[in-house]
Amino acid sequence: MSGSRSSSRVPVMAVIGLFFALFATRSSAAQVPLLMWSSNGLPPLASPAAGHITSNEQLTAYLTSAFGSGPHTVLLFLQDKLSKDDFTVFGGVFGNKQDSAFQNLEAAMQSSSSSVTLPALEWSDSSAILALLQEKLAVSPLLIDADTLSHLSINTSASNLLLINLPYCTGLDKSCKKVLHDNDEIIGKVLSIMKDKNVPYTVIYTGLQPSRVISETSFSSQPVGRSLLQAVVPDVKAPIMFNGTGSGPCIMLWAQNLSVSLSSTSEWTDLAAQTPSLTGSLCNNSNSLLVLSYANFTLRFAMTQRFFPVSGRNWFTLDTVQLQANGLTASFIGSRNIYAPAEYSFHCQSVTSFRDTLLVPNNTNQNTTQWRLNFVDFQIQGFGLSNGTDFSYASDCAGFFTPGIWMGLVTSLLMLLIFVYGLHMIMQLNTMDRFDDPKGPSISVPQSE
Repeated sequence: MSGSRSSSRVPVMAVIGLFFALFATRSSAAQVPLLMWSSNGLPPLASPAAGHITSNEQLTAYLTSAFGSGPHTVLLFLQDKLSKDDFTVFGGVFGNKQDSAFQNLEAAMQSSSSSVTLPALEWSDSSAILALLQEKLAVSPLLIDADTLSHLSINTSASNLLLINLPYCTGLDKSCKKVLHDNDEIIGKVLSIMKDKNVPYTVIYTGLQPSRVISETSFSSQPVGRSLLQAVVPDVKAPIMFNGTGSGPCIMLWAQNLSVSLSSTSEWTDLAAQTPSLTGSLCNNSNSLLVLSYANFTLRFAMTQRFFPVSGRNWFTLDTVQLQANGLTASFIGSRNIYAPAEYSFHCQSVTSFRDTLLVPNNTNQNTTQWRLNFVDFQIQGFGLSNGTDFSYASDCAGFFTPGIWMGLVTSLLMLLIFVYGLHMIMQLNTMDRFDDPKGPSISVPQSE
């Protein structure tokens, strides 16, 4: 069993962050942290050993002693995902308290008479903690929010289990720190309402599942003795290839993620994890069309090859990318930014339609103006596939001279010009050819000289 009591004025989040950092030295099965505090006090816990993982049986035994007799009002803040790393990364545990995303949580644990911290609780099922509390309190959970709680009448003569669901970041629209800060504001608002109602309560803050899972290879199965260490090469998925009328592929595409979203608030769908149909694709010497048909979406990549006299060579451009869904079509222009020599492939780490846009929206339908594309580690080639099943040399979207390099070069050149001008002025200084003799008459310098 692992826990801690807030009996000093040391910043709680700093203690939690250090506590979790100690537990980070060991990782095995999936784990979630659990924070618990009460307005009436909790049973004491022994000091935990570093690296200890609390089992479900140990948690059950402790909750039995905590909720053994009398009615209890329990506030369960159940976040979609939570790991101990969220506290160490976003908790401001290194002295920067103004940057902490858990200010209300820290204040609540400091003002509580006692608190319990379980940095590594064994996780097996997303509904385990909720089912355990239902069993100990013998009551069904009531799903609420801050607005509902302010109008709710709580019967303190019976046990109550109030459930508040909290979201977690998706990694694309909103930063994890901002989401955790918003969740902390919700916790502070709910606790403020409970204090106004003057109702004794116990709070539990944990996650439905871990946000970060680090697998650890067991050394028991490894051979004992000296051996060469070789990095395990991760499996890389094969690129999407379309074979034309010739002997080999004529279009190739690879991306780590092909994410699409139909509004600014909806969830992202990664199409790269699905297997598409290439029906409708075509290629020839001047035009290539790659059609990726999925269950609910269709992506069309239209490419053109043209000869440019200025450069004296053929270039290909990704003219448009079309997204079809729900009977509607959104078009995105890529020819302005996505191009490469015809015998090369094009590669870019991030191809989006909403941030540093390489795909410019060209939608006339108001229902598709919020549609967005986000391609990560994107590479495509529609012509000149002379290497068979391998991409040709890639023309990357990142140029050789970035804005930072240009700023450094211009600044260095300006300083060099100033140095040369100053050196030139110093070299123009002349020594006087006549000096005053203190024993003789003063030197008279005519104005004509």
